[in-house]
Amino acid sequence: MSNSFYNKFDTENLTGSRPDDDDRTPFQVDRDRIIFSYAFRRLQSKTQVFQAGEYDFYRTRLTHTIEVARIGRAISDWLNRNSGFLNKDFFIDPDLVEAVCLAHDLGHPPFGHNGERKLNALMWRYGGFEGNAQTLRIITDLFYERPDNPMGMSPTRAFLDGVLKYKNLYSEKIDLSNLKQPIYPTNHFIYDEQKDFRQFAFGEIDLNKLLDSDLNLILKIKSIECEIMDWADDIAYSLHDILDGVKAGVITVEKIKKWKAQNIDSDFQTEILKSLIKSIDDGYIEPKFSNKIGAFIKACKVKDRENQMANYTNRYKFCLSIDPNMLAESSIYKKLANDLVFQSPPIQQIEFKGGHILEKLFSVFSNNYLMGENNNNMSSSLKIIQNPMARWIEEASSKNQKARLICDHLSGMTDGIAIRAYRRLFDPELGYLSDLQ
Repeated sequence: MSNSFYNKFDTENLTGSRPDDDDRTPFQVDRDRIIFSYAFRRLQSKTQVFQAGEYDFYRTRLTHTIEVARIGRAISDWLNRNSGFLNKDFFIDPDLVEAVCLAHDLGHPPFGHNGERKLNALMWRYGGFEGNAQTLRIITDLFYERPDNPMGMSPTRAFLDGVLKYKNLYSEKIDLSNLKQPIYPTNHFIYDEQKDFRQFAFGEIDLNKLLDSDLNLILKIKSIECEIMDWADDIAYSLHDILDGVKAGVITVEKIKKWKAQNIDSDFQTEILKSLIKSIDDGYIEPKFSNKIGAFIKACKVKDRENQMANYTNRYKFCLSIDPNMLAESSIYKKLANDLVFQSPPIQQIEFKGGHILEKLFSVFSNNYLMGENNNNMSSSLKIIQNPMARWIEEASSKNQKARLICDHLSGMTDGIAIRAYRRLFDPELGYLSDLQ
């Protein structure tokens, strides 16, 4: 089926070539490569809200990703059927949207968002850490776990841009001239060494020649596929974190009522919470929230817009418009989940433990592999990271590159692998070779 929504600018990939005998579309190749990747499989053992593996029915980062992908594809199908801008020969590619959704959390480290914050704090001298930036690093550098293969999975421009949720470089959000103070951006950046990949996403636009106001504008806008992924992600975690919180007993009717009295000041918000309370009392919350997914999907429309990228691609000529009431309802669920779930003592304890584990591992790896400025070529005294990662760290030409590879190693761990690595290094009772496998 021909689709004039996309052109050669969209389908060009990072290496400039792909096999000629592949019957799949370029975006189907992107999607399939994500599904069969190491990074995707690891999501099954990374925390979404509750620690991965604690109970079977809680969502992991993998089940969340699958739900986001299904919602994202459903949004694109809905828009293709119902938008006056789109038709059977000019439509948003569902395979591309699905690929972007499947990849959106590849870069998340173990132990959820606290793991992301902890690694960013530990890496502040070396360029920071950000989950979205790490996703970009995986698909462009680490996809086959070979830093000597610099183009990763060779993504198409449309796919790479779809996962590029944030476009500011780390150095554009932090004053690198004053590194004596540990002040760092909390999120919403990519790494400085990813500048060329950002330029690839923008094609021929010379970002250096844009006025500051134009640059800030163009760095904030997202492709329509990225916007769909972002809304699908919001739908999934704003609804499903509530469901998991109720099942875990962290969210109760009594807690919602108390939270409502302190946070809600409009009739609209009150009705949403009344409905939520009733569905919990009636034991009907799971089917109710399943129906909510459909309502959130149907709240989407396509709008046209003007910007410099619209001259190159329809991905920027059109944008996603969402019903304000649905946005407001989603925001209430997200705030409720944050206050009652993420700020609850059980989750805070898990986050503290995860942060402590990452901090201790980063410390010992750094002490062992980050040599002094004049000793970058020295071999490590202890082989506490397995090859080939240890060899790549030792062969790295600068301290920043070594630190980035150590961070890659840590962020690629699942929760369980990080815990076992911590125990091997710090648990005095774990001393036999049979324990170390």
